[in-house]
Amino acid sequence: MSRSLRRGVLAATVLTLSIATLSACAAGNDAQTLGVKPDNAETSVGDIKVQNANVVTQPETNATGPAAITATVFNTGTKDQQLTGISVDGTGQTAKLSTKINVPAGGSVVLGGKGNPSALLESGREAVQDGNAQQLTFDFSGTGKVKLNAFVVPAKNIFESYGPSVTPQPSTSASGKPGSPSGSATPSTSGKPSESAHAGH
Repeated sequence: MSRSLRRGVLAATVLTLSIATLSACAAGNDAQTLGVKPDNAETSVGDIKVQNANVVTQPETNATGPAAITATVFNTGTKDQQLTGISVDGTGQTAKLSTKINVPAGGSVVLGGKGNPSALLESGREAVQDGNAQQLTFDFSGTGKVKLNAFVVPAKNIFESYGPSVTPQPSTSASGKPGSPSGSATPSTSGKPSESAHAGH
């Protein structure tokens, strides 16, 4: 085979692969592969869109304790949906929701921060590491499971008011005397981050 013919065959092969790749990408808006974008902090599945997802850890690098999950959830459907749970994939940890979280039809809910429902991981520092992208699974009553990677960040700067705080609570013994303090996890309520922290896309 001559050199020019070999070059022609190679060019035709590359062109064929390019067309095949483009065809696969043009599968339409309802393609199942478009439902999950594991390399981003946002994704859409059915009527549900989750964006600006983060796991906010304790501000001190060596601190142990809870972490908070933050996100904005949109429901573009015609029926309300409930967020029934959030789990950290690969760790066996499930977030504790502060209340029943209803995402209204055509509306949205902000998770975390002052005045908003919270989702706390009791052993957050042990489950996640700052700087990583941690896969979470959000479970909704209608849509089902929605997976995405959330960025793991410490509760500093714009995330300070979204992070967990541990307040020592003195326990009382049977004799009525205060015992050793124990930590209770509560979401921080001081301040509010800039609008850019949870701006819609």
